[in-house]
Amino acid sequence: MTLAVLPGTYDPITLGHVDIAARAATMFDEVVIGIAHNSTKTPLLDAETRTRLARGATSHLESVRVEVIEGLLVHFCEEVGATAIVKGLRGGADYDVERPMALMNRSLTGIETVFLTGDNALSHIASSLVRDVARHGGDIDAYVPAGVGAAVRGALEVR
Repeated sequence: MTLAVLPGTYDPITLGHVDIAARAATMFDEVVIGIAHNSTKTPLLDAETRTRLARGATSHLESVRVEVIEGLLVHFCEEVGATAIVKGLRGGADYDVERPMALMNRSLTGIETVFLTGDNALSHIASSLVRDVARHGGDIDAYVPAGVGAAVRGALEVR
């Protein structure tokens, strides 16, 4: 059985993320969306909310499950028996950021990273842009799965 981990902060999950998960699910027997903590970021949504939203957004994908990553990604991959890490790329800047991480992960444990090119129709969507649009009162519902926009707006009202 092949299992891939699709790690990310998912703050919030977007249609681009769901597209990559759906395509990864055609390549691997199982895909685990790993909700990660990035020490360089302060998330708008807590891990529990991000996990709930990701589960809702991918509930139609039978071979996809969502879990929280505690600690190093490569240790999580070992724990779940992953054969690969999957990363979505919107463009060259994403590759420039992801390549060193892929090389480090392979150096640490031998796990390979598979890069999937994002869908052109979704390549302009980034969680950071979605949050920024929402912070300024813009409508983000066209860029995120159902229910995610309301969660983002609710989190912004609390702040």
